[in-house]
Amino acid sequence: MNILVLSAYAAHSHVHWQRSLQAMFTHWRWQILSLPPRHFSWRVRGNALFWSIAERDTLEQPYDLVVATSMVDLATLRGLVPALTQIPTIVYFHENQFEYPQDQQRHSLLDAQMTSIYSALAADRIVFNSAYNRDSFLAGCAALMRKLPDRVPPGLALTLKARATVLPVPFDSRGDEPVVSRWPNASERLIEPPLRLLWVGRFEHDKGGEGLLRILRRLESESLDYELAMTGQQFRQSPEVFSQIKLLFSHRLVQFGYIDCIREYRAILQAADVVLSTAIHEFQGLAVMEAVAHQCHPVVPDRLAYPEIYPSLNRYESCANDPEREADAAVTLILEMAAKLRLQSVQCPDMSAYGLRRMAPRYEQIFRQVAVVQDSQ
Repeated sequence: MNILVLSAYAAHSHVHWQRSLQAMFTHWRWQILSLPPRHFSWRVRGNALFWSIAERDTLEQPYDLVVATSMVDLATLRGLVPALTQIPTIVYFHENQFEYPQDQQRHSLLDAQMTSIYSALAADRIVFNSAYNRDSFLAGCAALMRKLPDRVPPGLALTLKARATVLPVPFDSRGDEPVVSRWPNASERLIEPPLRLLWVGRFEHDKGGEGLLRILRRLESESLDYELAMTGQQFRQSPEVFSQIKLLFSHRLVQFGYIDCIREYRAILQAADVVLSTAIHEFQGLAVMEAVAHQCHPVVPDRLAYPEIYPSLNRYESCANDPEREADAAVTLILEMAAKLRLQSVQCPDMSAYGLRRMAPRYEQIFRQVAVVQDSQ
């Protein structure tokens, strides 16, 4: 099969997804056009304009299937490059623009929301990485339509729901070589080492830095001995709360910031005991899933995509209107998990269903259904 992949905002998870597709189907031919993940508003509005001129020859090649991310202005691109209207198309949603915390945005999301709606309507199939992503997108579409003044098409959300499929991003977290666990500054002389706590979220507001700070403050009043590794990506304008955590909990921190070397990163995952999430926005959570695949026990809020992935014993109460109560619930679960780990009475959730081998048949089925190509290709 000959496939064109369009990624208009190639963030880390999007690049991982592209590489996973290529790894699952090495016998297929892949042409990938991607744009760097910066200047968000311009990327959303300008990708079709740029590609239709700068990459026209590539776009006009014969393909069996086009797979575009939801940031791609597919409707405009097909209008500017008519050859694309003859090729079956899938739009893949890593996220949707209706569920971002609106009060934290530096730009309006209306353009991005409308672009994703038009792209979804222009596609033959829309695919989401989680049911939470699908459901929140459809609910957001319906809510937006209700706000518009007049001439609103009826049943838009139902139309899109009929062509929607859930297909998570796959991963191969362990790679080709075995990983030897390594925890920073670990001492083998300790009879009972501290709980090794991991936080893998990006240093951004939507990953719940304030919630993490509340949890860490409560843990200080408990008898639990723990160490903390924070391995998420940092940015020039990261929220101030992360600087506060670095200052106030320097005695707990063994790692603060992104690790470039993938082997070193996986070694820390392999050595960690508990991976904690405080996210207020997460559509699948690949970083947490990868940690769990390395036998790191998840402690995650009972919201977002997490209920689809992790059992209830790994989820703490989600209290959007009572953050103090939520922090108490998280600490309680961390303490319970620490006790079970000491007794070796808890098993880590099985992530094998999200591996490349298990996900490949599901992807192939959807791609072939939409492309309508012969099995021999």
